[in-house]
Formats: sequence, structure tokens, C-alpha cells
Amino acid sequence: MNLSIKAFGIARDFLGEGITTFIVKDGTTIHVFKRALAKDYPDFEKIKSYAIAVNQEYKEDGYIIREGDEVAIIPPVSGG
Repeated sequence: MNLSIKAFGIARDFLGEGITTFIVKDGTTIHVFKRALAKDYPDFEKIKSYAIAVNQEYKEDGYIIREGDEVAIIPPVSGG
């Protein structure tokens, strides 16, 4: 299935663009999505952790992504 991916911060740099499409199998969890993402974009291994939002709501690794979902990759931010 095709997912619409929005990436922010350093994740955007890793993907080379802010919005893209990513293909995963039906029934894919966020955990599996993160592994697939790191396989295709190894720079994601550099981030210790990052949040995933599905349809503008933060979700845990066990959440199953569905066709048509909008997935946002939100890396940690620092500031002062």
C-alpha cells in the first residue's frame, strides 16, 4: 500500500524532500515501518528515537498503518 509521508527537521533532510510516498505491505505496524524506512534511508539509524504521527495523532510502535493514512516523521528537537 502507498503511504503519504511528511517529514520534518532532519528527517526531511534524510528523505531529500518534505513530502513523499512510501510503499509498505498491508498490516504494517509503525515498528515495521521504521525498520523499512531505515533500510531504504540508512541515515535514520543516526536518530536515537523519533515520533510518528498518523493522521495528525501520535501513535505507538504497535499501531497498524492503513491505506490512505498520512504518516508524519517527527525527529527530536532541541532548543534553548
